[in-house]
Amino acid sequence: MGLEEEVKARIWEALDEVVRSVPSSKKIVITRDINRHIGFLPGGYDDVHGGFGFDNRNGEGAALLDFARAFGLVVVNSSFPKKEDHLIAFRSSIAKTQIDFLLLRKGDRVLRKNYKVILSEHVLTQHRLLGMDLIIKKSKKRRATEG
Repeated sequence: MGLEEEVKARIWEALDEVVRSVPSSKKIVITRDINRHIGFLPGGYDDVHGGFGFDNRNGEGAALLDFARAFGLVVVNSSFPKKEDHLIAFRSSIAKTQIDFLLLRKGDRVLRKNYKVILSEHVLTQHRLLGMDLIIKKSKKRRATEG
C-alpha cells in the first residue's frame, strides 16, 4: 500500500517469475500481506475461492484471484468458515480488513487443515499474525529387493 504502480507491477512480475520457476512436483506456499480484498463470495472464481471471506472484492482482489487461477493456486483463507474476528488480519480505529492471504497449489489443498488469525498476537500494532495448519507426511523410502 502506498507504493507507486510501477513498483507494484515489478513486485508482481518477480512473484510471477518465482512461481513459474518452481516445478509442479514441488510444494509451494505463498503468504504475505497482499493488500487486496477478495470478498466473501466466489463470484466466478469458484475454482480458487472457497466462498468464505470478509468485506467486498476490489479490482486488486480480482487480480489476485486471476493470479491464483493462472498458476493453479487456491486461496486458503477463503476455504474455511470463520467468525469475523478470525478473518480480520488488519484492524485500525477506522478500518478492519482481510488483506493477508495464504495460497497453495490446488493439488495440495488436501494438506491444509485450517488457518487462523491469532487474536492475541500482534505483529505490528494493527496487524495480527496469520497461520495455517498443514499436514505433510514424510514418504517412506523403499528398500531395494533382490530377485
